[in-house]
Amino acid sequence: MMIRRWFPALICGLFVAVSASAQTLHIGLRQDPDLLDPTLGSSYVGRIVFAGLCDKLFDIDVNLNIVPQLATGFEWKDPTHLVIHLRDGVLFQDGEKLDAAAVKYKLTRDLTAKGSMRRGEVSSIDSIDIIDSLTVVLNLKAPASQLLAQLTDRAGIMISPGAAEKAGDQFGLHPVCAGPFGFAERVAQDHITLKRFPGYWDGGSIHFDQVVYAVNVNASVRLANLRAGALDLVEYILPTDVDAVKRDPKLVLAMGDSLAYTGITVNTGNGAAAQTLLGRNPLVRQAFELSLDREALIQVVYNGIYAATAQANPQGSPYYMKDIPPPPRDVARAKALLQQAGVSLPVPVTLTITNETDIQQAGEVIQSMAREAGFDVKLKTMEFASSLQAAYAGDFEAYLIGWSGRADPDGNMWQMLHSGATFNYGHYANPGVDQALDDARTVADVAQRRGFYAKVWQQERADLPLIYLWAPRNIVGLKTGLTGFRQVPDGLIRLQGLAMTP
Repeated sequence: MMIRRWFPALICGLFVAVSASAQTLHIGLRQDPDLLDPTLGSSYVGRIVFAGLCDKLFDIDVNLNIVPQLATGFEWKDPTHLVIHLRDGVLFQDGEKLDAAAVKYKLTRDLTAKGSMRRGEVSSIDSIDIIDSLTVVLNLKAPASQLLAQLTDRAGIMISPGAAEKAGDQFGLHPVCAGPFGFAERVAQDHITLKRFPGYWDGGSIHFDQVVYAVNVNASVRLANLRAGALDLVEYILPTDVDAVKRDPKLVLAMGDSLAYTGITVNTGNGAAAQTLLGRNPLVRQAFELSLDREALIQVVYNGIYAATAQANPQGSPYYMKDIPPPPRDVARAKALLQQAGVSLPVPVTLTITNETDIQQAGEVIQSMAREAGFDVKLKTMEFASSLQAAYAGDFEAYLIGWSGRADPDGNMWQMLHSGATFNYGHYANPGVDQALDDARTVADVAQRRGFYAKVWQQERADLPLIYLWAPRNIVGLKTGLTGFRQVPDGLIRLQGLAMTP
């Protein structure tokens, strides 16, 4: 028998069915994830679901240290040979055993699958040798300082080879991994349900029978559901709601540093939509940036809690460049640049935004600010997964989009600014930037890498294919009885250790 929990005044269409006897964890998501295939997926909220569904070779801890998960350790034989040792006795959710052959299968899939979002992350791998059932060697084309960090994300997620072969390109509709919870069902734009996998290798750390990820783009509704008890955890609390959560004795607020940024990607070379004044002329892009007051935007939309930025890496990173501060608003200079560019006013710009509460508000603020400098900004609002597909297809002029951030700087830069990168939606291409990004991968020394990245930022600031705006913080709301939460800067919700006390 099934009992349906229904809060019509709060849920606004959200429907969740749960078992009367099962202890269920309800997590509120700000967006609906894209395809749940770690080779093909690209959304941040998808990474949150993967954290419950799929373990990785390695993970990161609260201090951004790389720690073993499905692997037990690694060593570099030399700069181009990475040896990985696997945990014994690990099962996929279909009963298949995790072994070296499964690791080779997944990484080969990432390298070769049509539409792979991981290809650029693991492209340094030349071949893979199986030493024994629990040992693999990754043979690299050249030294790759970023590779180990890439294996703490979706490239490091292992999947059942048998299930993947059987499902083909439909694998994301019923993924099979080696994580604590197995896939049960998905209702688009509503919820994803996972059920506890009894064969999980670290079963003692799991204290729920199932987890339901409930999707709602409305921040007020998510908070109302948390306060009413329909949700146990909300992965994103708006800064403007922080005080309300702090005042509620039934709730706990967890706020910590983030690796993320949000900015405007400009289509400079991806199809016909790049043939705009904004896409063709860096002077117009520079003027657009100068029309914006980051601090005021952050104050209005994010209660002043976030930080203005003009680069990809967070201030706490050793790769943050202090000599690249976000420029202050300068409407007069913006108008002068538009005059220098020889364009007629107003300059039309179509800005794609997603349908979350804060992003819509941020879009309206940007629209208003840019108007004063001579821009006519039209907002195109889309559901998140659909906006990603439009971006890949080049169906945008400018796109307000966030990046959840990675511990290694390569993960925040190469994929967005390299001409061959997956998340370079606007197809920005500069040979000098490509070379500097590639060179930075070949060295491990921080000073040397910073030197290469300085070249990247010098050119990026001139070309402005991506106008970085703000660096958020991770703000999570929880029920007071939910214990064991670990706030890691990547923002993912790790279910190991989470438990509900009476």
